[in-house]
Amino acid sequence: MGAASIALSALPIVEACSEDKKATVPGDKVRLGLIGPGSRGQYHLTNLQQIGNAEVVALCDIYRPNLEKSLEMFPHAKPYTDYRALLEDKEVEAVIITTPLNEHYRMAMDAISAGKHVFCEKAMAYTLDQCLEMYRSAVSGGKVFFIGQQRLFDPKYIKALAAVRAGEYGPVVNVRNYWFRNADWRRPVPSPEYERLINWRLYREYSRGLMTELACHQLQNGIFATGELPCKVMGSGDTIFWKDGREVFDNVCVIYTFPSGVNMTFESVISNKHYGMGEQILCKEGTVDLPGGRYFPEVPPKKTAIRQLLGEIEKGVFSNPAFAGTSWAPETAEDVSGIPILPEASGDGSMEMMRAFCDACIRGVQPEGVLRQAYYGSILSILGDEAMLQNKILEFPEKYRVD
Repeated sequence: MGAASIALSALPIVEACSEDKKATVPGDKVRLGLIGPGSRGQYHLTNLQQIGNAEVVALCDIYRPNLEKSLEMFPHAKPYTDYRALLEDKEVEAVIITTPLNEHYRMAMDAISAGKHVFCEKAMAYTLDQCLEMYRSAVSGGKVFFIGQQRLFDPKYIKALAAVRAGEYGPVVNVRNYWFRNADWRRPVPSPEYERLINWRLYREYSRGLMTELACHQLQNGIFATGELPCKVMGSGDTIFWKDGREVFDNVCVIYTFPSGVNMTFESVISNKHYGMGEQILCKEGTVDLPGGRYFPEVPPKKTAIRQLLGEIEKGVFSNPAFAGTSWAPETAEDVSGIPILPEASGDGSMEMMRAFCDACIRGVQPEGVLRQAYYGSILSILGDEAMLQNKILEFPEKYRVD
């Protein structure tokens, strides 16, 4: 079945984002053009306003309200409604692509051909073959190429996963990812003709739904934690609640199995939000909560005798008839708050990611490992979607392994 372990350093992103790699000549700026300033694009523009090494010189969108809103943020930028004209602009050194998924391949490949540095939002592309071609073109093109996977740059993720790979918490035994919401995922449209332009995430022509929009962020966790690629994937998905004409699933559950036998899961429902979003690395000696930035040891620090007694009374341990008669004990999680991994960390890595991209463009150096890790995140999300669509257990195709 198998993809054997991949040749990765403990965490290539640690090297890419280390302090000595961040330094550039004060005042240096990369001249950027952004294609598709919708909600995510405008979020990046907000971050770019706070980054000293970037200048937004061009903006492009076919939807006028988004273009006008982004021009309010950068009034001196040149407006375009055709991305190809923006790519012909000699002032533009690098482009940021934040368009629907089905446009990523065409726009990114054209940007590479135009000799631009490229930042393309996740997922990388709509199909496995498109992802592979984009990866190879980006590597051979000699320019900087990032995919919008901000967790690669989140300081608490970097520190936590480096500790996992170093074996500080014992061997990895499971990886859990989930993302729960309670909303229809729709956005208001001014009139019906804009439905697919604005709500593109709901239609198969443009999107692969929860897998490429949400799972893509989380599936790198297993690769980081184990140093392997999954050898097989299976899953189930359906539309169980939001029966409103959408073509993508509103409920998915996928299992990835690594050659070591470790399983990684991704589960998402958008009709119940109680558990929210979570990413956990389960190790023999404890559990790492990645978004929370905390470590929960299997054997927590000892409490004082009085606190332990009060806790047992509160849990009703002494009222349980099994207490005195057998060695049975309930398999419940310890009620502990966990140990902070990086107490001062905040945010989700988006600012660090954009700063790192601009810095890499100025230096003209592609950080080691950044593109490869993001590529595999996209590949795994598409494979998960294909497993559900085909109702099959799929093996990881050797064709899509990259060095």
